Amino acid sequence: MMEGNLGKLHEECAVFGVSLREGWEREEAPGVCYNGLLALQHRGQEGAGIACARENALYCHKDVGLVTEAFPPQKMEKLPPARQAIGHTRYSTTGGNTVKNVQPFVTEFLTGRIATAHNGNVVNAREIREKLKPFGLDFSATSDSEVVSSLIAYRVMRCGDLVTGVKEACKLLRGAFSLVVLSGDGKLAAVRDPNGYRPLCLGENASGMAVASESCALDSCGFSFVRDIRPGEVVLIENGKVLHSELCLRSPQQSLCVFEYVYFSRPDSVIDGLSVYEARLNMGRMLAREHPVEADVVCGVPDSGLEAAMGYSLESGIPMGTAFVKNRYIGRSFIFPTQAQRENAVTLKLNPLRAAVEGKRVVLVDDSIVRGTTCARIVASMRRAGAKEVHLRISSPPFRHTCHFGTDIGNEENLIANCLTIPEIQARTGVDTLGYISVQGLLEACRGSGLDLCTGCFTGSYATEVEGPACQKEALGC
Repeated sequence: MMEGNLGKLHEECAVFGVSLREGWEREEAPGVCYNGLLALQHRGQEGAGIACARENALYCHKDVGLVTEAFPPQKMEKLPPARQAIGHTRYSTTGGNTVKNVQPFVTEFLTGRIATAHNGNVVNAREIREKLKPFGLDFSATSDSEVVSSLIAYRVMRCGDLVTGVKEACKLLRGAFSLVVLSGDGKLAAVRDPNGYRPLCLGENASGMAVASESCALDSCGFSFVRDIRPGEVVLIENGKVLHSELCLRSPQQSLCVFEYVYFSRPDSVIDGLSVYEARLNMGRMLAREHPVEADVVCGVPDSGLEAAMGYSLESGIPMGTAFVKNRYIGRSFIFPTQAQRENAVTLKLNPLRAAVEGKRVVLVDDSIVRGTTCARIVASMRRAGAKEVHLRISSPPFRHTCHFGTDIGNEENLIANCLTIPEIQARTGVDTLGYISVQGLLEACRGSGLDLCTGCFTGSYATEVEGPACQKEALGC
């Protein structure tokens, strides 16, 4: 990506949950959860948390930073042995980056406690918060996820049943949500919003069951992929087994965020039946068909452009090469202390490989341009390394619209595609030619997905309403 911390868009959050069978020799759910979060670290680097259930009580630790920073060994040791746990890695889409906003949220009510981890963005959270305040619920954070946890807790208290409470609460939510909810007595509920904006999948092994935002986390923890949780489905897991599953949330349209395939998900994940790796190869192939060019080498911007670059190379017959050496010791969340260092952050993290590009016509492939500043610096660094020509190919269409469902695109007036024409962007970034994949080309590349795809950030057409109260005319009681 060419925007955000180093000019990148930011990833989604991630959720993980595990339930081990009674009699399993090791009560290691918190450790399994830790490993799952490590596998999902690419989706959020601002905070991490784990909650576990033991003897009808919930224990939780969370902190800002990467998983390894939030959970040094002495902190992990304070979590008791347990057979059920849920976890979360965070990138903030609503609320600031403080420990109060790190998940899971543990919410206490008259008859118990629940812990909730949420990936997505609920667009009617403010209205729900105002509806809940008269019932005595206290909100200490500024995150929409705290509102979701409070609403579920209120419903569970009124209904006396975790699954019923989750179902009734989620009927009031508008927007994107993949949730895992853990009760003190060890029940684990997983639910995906009726549109299916964010991924969620189910895995199993001899020890029990797990749910995760991506299948790569199941692989990393030794769970075999069972299936994707369907849009609108609630699954109840207890004692390492699925006790109940039900399609209870309805939507006239189901649309996974297309950027799960473009950038968010790890290439070794399979999302709704489509390999992320295959989707990105297809994007590169489509780019080569839509925007061919005579060149000597095809290179991807690490890490997000590598698979699309390979696809471009395979389709065009132009050899694949390595344009950059990546400094992997500068983390995604690293904050450079001075403005001068921030401006040089691109070359500190990605150094051009002169031997690979000097005197050559280079096709440079990346997944997106949002504001264009970092893109220009990357191209300039390639020129300094001796590239004869630089032809930029982007595996997503131009960003023109804000995402309301958890992707941090920013204000529309700051998007370069809304400010400049393609020739002007080409001149601004210093490339010889510029080509974006078309919306239809992107959809064709992802046609193996089991769900339709949301392209609202490119087209302005969203799968559901983006604002407006959902519960003004709906009672909060069961």
